[in-house]
Amino acid sequence: MLLLCSVLLLSPWNAAAWGTRGRYWLTDAEGLAREFDGIGAVSGGGATSRLLVDYEEPYRSQILDYLFKPNFGAALHILKVEIGGDAQSTDGTEPSHMHYENDENYFRGYEWWLMKEAKKRNPNIKLIGLPWAFPGWIGRGENWPYNHPDVTAYYITSWIIGAKRFHDLDIDYIGIWNERTFNSKYIKLLRYTLDKQELQRVRIIASDNLWEPISFVMLLDSELREVIDVIG
Repeated sequence: MLLLCSVLLLSPWNAAAWGTRGRYWLTDAEGLAREFDGIGAVSGGGATSRLLVDYEEPYRSQILDYLFKPNFGAALHILKVEIGGDAQSTDGTEPSHMHYENDENYFRGYEWWLMKEAKKRNPNIKLIGLPWAFPGWIGRGENWPYNHPDVTAYYITSWIIGAKRFHDLDIDYIGIWNERTFNSKYIKLLRYTLDKQELQRVRIIASDNLWEPISFVMLLDSELREVIDVIG
């Protein structure tokens, strides 16, 4: 398919591509480029959206409409939220769904509310979960979630299951650890744990830091390459 565009300015370095009437031909004959996945926003980094839930009506609903309603305002396609970790993660602290190993509560915090409000206005919006921090019990007393990757994978998978069970929210993508290093063993185990819980539809984004290190490792590790759906 050819697209004919008329423009006003002619640069000397691309003059050869222009016709005598100032027209420039664009073609996809050599294949398509990267796909546009949408425009997204983040509610994370510790309480960045905390005040919104307490706004008076009708102002709160008006703001939510401007954010999430299709063809109106920002009309966001993607919403990424923080998976609370009981730790200061920039602007504040968001509560975890599991303060300790035998504790589960999927009504803490405001991210559940925000995701439901987004879905209410746009049922097709994509939801992403990403941890900024982890409760201390995850690392068995150490601030390092990769020492016990099975525990971390269970913790994250529990959040995804809880989102569906208690709020009817389908999480589309899950991240690794915001702006921190990745661990190949954990990513593979996370995929295994998700699949074991019949969550094959949940796709993995990695590594939520610089894209260069993990893209290089993926070239060398075919198993890792198979389990990562999005580099980001």
